[in-house]
Amino acid sequence: MSSIVRPTPAQMTRRLIVLAAAVFAIVVGQGQMALGWGQTAAEFSADSDATLKVAGYAFAIWGVIYLGLLVYAVRQVLPQTGESLLIHRFGWPSALALAGIGLWIIAAALDGEIATIVLIFGSLAVLLIPLLQNAGAIRALPVRERDRWMVVWPLALLAGWLTVAAPLNLITVATGNGDLPAVLPPTLWAIIAVVVVVGVALAVTWRIRTVAYALPVAWGLLGAFVAEQPRNTTLAYVALAAAVAVLVGAIILSLGLRRGVERRDAVHS
Repeated sequence: MSSIVRPTPAQMTRRLIVLAAAVFAIVVGQGQMALGWGQTAAEFSADSDATLKVAGYAFAIWGVIYLGLLVYAVRQVLPQTGESLLIHRFGWPSALALAGIGLWIIAAALDGEIATIVLIFGSLAVLLIPLLQNAGAIRALPVRERDRWMVVWPLALLAGWLTVAAPLNLITVATGNGDLPAVLPPTLWAIIAVVVVVGVALAVTWRIRTVAYALPVAWGLLGAFVAEQPRNTTLAYVALAAAVAVLVGAIILSLGLRRGVERRDAVHS
């Protein structure tokens, strides 16, 4: 439950940095598309998508993610928002992730391929680590607790989308540069990537018991199904099966638990 303890000056500074990072990420993301400067995220992904492709409409999820991140960041600077455990523990990691996704937009616009890989995997890592480290506290949050909806959900949505986008980014760059190992056919590499994404999605959801993380993963996999249907039906239906597995698995994992057991886990974590 959120603490009523007011933030210290140092904590308030951190919160303002989080807000600045969120504004930076949103302004860069939306401004780049509005100004038509360089490549958009969808165009960058489509540049060398011969191995694995996601339908362009799937990137519309950024609108939902940006809205959630804005709620997360603005809430922190409101006078009535106390310094809760999760606000404290996710503060700096979220600032790094927000700065990372903003810089990714710039790198993608400039076709800085290696930079995009480093930034997207780095942004994913700095979110996944605290999500897993604080799994007990996340599981113990009451359903109506504001930290569940205004801290965990926005950051889990972002982490979930990055879980799909990071391997897609890597495969896109490797395909475009001819660096995809020839030991396996491209379709098999794509299937391996999909299987890894499913494994990570279900493992993280099992730990944090929050469906918000899995929803964008399933959405991205569904986008792969739609995009691959006309050219690679095998990969398309693997992606569809993966999307269903993630969605159904996440619902079972997130909703099929006894709250009392999870609270005891949080006490001992």
